[in-house]
Amino acid sequence: MYHWLLYVFLGVCSAIGPSKQDEEDYEDVPINKTWVLSPKVYESDVTLILNKLLQGYDNKLRPDIGVRPTVIETAVYVNSIGPVDPINMEYTIDIFFAQTWYDSRLKFNSSMKLLMLNSNMVGKIWIPDTFFRNSRKSNAHWITTPNRLLRLWSNGRVMYTLRLTINAECYLKLHNFPMDEHSCPLEFSSYGYPKNEIMYQWQRRAVEVADQRYWRLYQFAFVGLRNTSDVAHTQSGEYVIMTIFFDLSRRMGYFTIQTYIPCSMIVVLSWVSFWINKDAVPARTSLGITTVLTMTTLSTISRKSLPKVSYITAMDLFVSVCFIFTFAALMEYGTLHYFTSNRQTKKAKASNTQQKASSMVNIRPSPSLLQMNNIVPYHGEDDYAYECLDGKDCASFFCCFDDCRSGAWRENRMHVRVSKIDSYSRIFFPTAFGLFNLVYWIGYLYL
Repeated sequence: MYHWLLYVFLGVCSAIGPSKQDEEDYEDVPINKTWVLSPKVYESDVTLILNKLLQGYDNKLRPDIGVRPTVIETAVYVNSIGPVDPINMEYTIDIFFAQTWYDSRLKFNSSMKLLMLNSNMVGKIWIPDTFFRNSRKSNAHWITTPNRLLRLWSNGRVMYTLRLTINAECYLKLHNFPMDEHSCPLEFSSYGYPKNEIMYQWQRRAVEVADQRYWRLYQFAFVGLRNTSDVAHTQSGEYVIMTIFFDLSRRMGYFTIQTYIPCSMIVVLSWVSFWINKDAVPARTSLGITTVLTMTTLSTISRKSLPKVSYITAMDLFVSVCFIFTFAALMEYGTLHYFTSNRQTKKAKASNTQQKASSMVNIRPSPSLLQMNNIVPYHGEDDYAYECLDGKDCASFFCCFDDCRSGAWRENRMHVRVSKIDSYSRIFFPTAFGLFNLVYWIGYLYL
């Protein structure tokens, strides 16, 4: 009797309570802190929504065609920048590019307000024909799957993002190289839709950047960025152009170590010859030629990291001045050696002539001497026995010989002794090079 009543009670409870299948059709949802059962959304429901949206949908036509322009809101997340190639004047950038617009044909009514779809849905709806105007090469990432994302809201809002690696043009003005700063642009616009068809706008947080510690800028430092919008007037219409400028400043460490310090040391090395005896011809000649050839090599190497521009850069100016200083040091010794050796040769010839004249008897009558302007006329090619011009001392003239020659020098010139040229050079060359460096660095770094 009791067993029969137990079976009847269990049957009534099973008939009244929900079945297991019915429980799977519901999920717990808190409403005002009270748990109730609401219907679940199955994958089949999403499929029905997409099939209904795509039924009769023409992805060749933009939204609101013939009614109003389609507004595209854009945003860029910069993953990395670099390297910058100054030879080809381009830079590499890795970005996540997002575009958002409204398509009234994609509105739907469902408990789900947002559909997160993969790249397979991209080709079935209309997407903007955006292209990057200054890109030389662009690559979309396809491993392990196409790096594209599509989100669809119930009100018809569409967001499409993709990851791109772009080699973009960046025209570098190298007048101040290697103390130059550049603004490298990234331009994009619609390829076929003019301004009256598609309007581009920046989102509130238009451009964001990732951690800069892993960027491959090497020679450059990231200063900042700015975004602008402009309109390009072409024969096919007016197009909205969106531009991001990345401000870069070159780091001088590499060029200071590789060019500026070696060039300065070579110039200082060329001054060593001023302290070497002027009679040590092989030592001073070899030192001067070595420094000149070394500067030529450094000048050639410094140009390898630059494009073949036709104007003079700041580094070209510095290297050229260093080359002039080393060449001038070599020419200083050449001048010194020429005049000292020539003076000794002429003194030897003069002494030989006097010895010959004293040993011979002059049987001819001596001609009468006529002085004009108090200048004793020149007696012979090898005769150096004459008075100074106007009877003045050699200190009133500029000459590179110890003796004044009649008619060779003019008045009011300073007398310079050849043996003191090295002493003058020891002061002049370092002073001139120091003044050049002062003007050079102040002019390029602060002016």
